[in-house]
Amino acid sequence: MERILIIEDEEKLARFVELELGHEGYQVEKALDGREGLELARAQPFDLILLDIMLPGLNGIEILRRLRRFSEVPVILLTARDTVMDKVSGLDTGADDYITKPFAIEELLARIRVSLRQKREKTVSNPCLEAGDLMLDPLAREVRLNNRSIDLTRREFDLLQVLLENKNIVMKRELLLEKIWGYDFDGGTNAVDVYIRYLRAKIEETSGQKFIQTVRGVGYVIRDE
Repeated sequence: MERILIIEDEEKLARFVELELGHEGYQVEKALDGREGLELARAQPFDLILLDIMLPGLNGIEILRRLRRFSEVPVILLTARDTVMDKVSGLDTGADDYITKPFAIEELLARIRVSLRQKREKTVSNPCLEAGDLMLDPLAREVRLNNRSIDLTRREFDLLQVLLENKNIVMKRELLLEKIWGYDFDGGTNAVDVYIRYLRAKIEETSGQKFIQTVRGVGYVIRDE
């Protein structure tokens, strides 16, 4: 299920879009404040973000500027401002699309489908995930470190893939548990910690390189550095 974040301070509009997206089968989170929205984008992985420009706390262009420092998630700007400079500024900062209020929900849904399709096509055309000397090929189900093949179990591979797909984003234990083990798994988040230890033993202890960082009380992250 693809996850979409709405950052929009008009509560009625945000709720309306949330309901429509939920009806279309998307999993939706929303924030009514710019800073709250940016923190959500940092803390959780999303497949697409709907971002208003005029926001309290932090405006949409500044959110987009900061967002692009750590994520390439598709962003569609939502705004009542229809000047050429607003559009140019948003697109130059890294927005993928731009839609002016008021808009028809059908048009917004179509733009979302296009952005998500382009994201999937980009992933397929360049499927390999990398962090330093570590490379994971999702299609070949292969992991290599310094050109040496690393043998991982299915769970270990899937866990490493999710961390690399969401590089620079701290992944909560609960979210990793849902993605790797499923919603109905009742073994507790300790399973995530156990498999992180397995990964570290196979990848870090043998190479002397540190890839997986622990964020105490939250979860794990792989960062570019």
